[in-house]
Amino acid sequence: MVSKIPPAEREALLAEPLISVLSVAAEPGRAPLTTPIWHQYTPGGEITVLTSPSARKTKLIEAAGRFALCVQDTKTIRYATAEGPVTGVRAVTAEDRLAMARRYLPEEAALAYIKATPEQDNNIVISMRPERWNTADYSDLTDELS
Repeated sequence: MVSKIPPAEREALLAEPLISVLSVAAEPGRAPLTTPIWHQYTPGGEITVLTSPSARKTKLIEAAGRFALCVQDTKTIRYATAEGPVTGVRAVTAEDRLAMARRYLPEEAALAYIKATPEQDNNIVISMRPERWNTADYSDLTDELS
């Protein structure tokens, strides 16, 4: 049976280091822009993403004033999508970049990634406050599907 994920569990799922998919309304006549991205989230807080200030997604987020972010755990067959308004945009710091890289990569790889991508020192941090959630938990079907 498919069920909704309780609030504390959906926030814990979003806080896991899963690659997320960001979606934002696009130009008229086009489908929403949907792209994989690394994110940071602490339950009860804001979602942050790092991106180039000149990226199409940045321009669309600025125009829309909001975006959605979805994570999926393929092991437990659960997903959580959070959507909400942008609450801040600021210049990225070296600490932001290193924390994000460490979230997704082993230490040695994170340091190598930072060294290999100096152009990302000019990126920005976009923050979003989750306001709407959409979740599903298919874990009850795991045994049936195995």
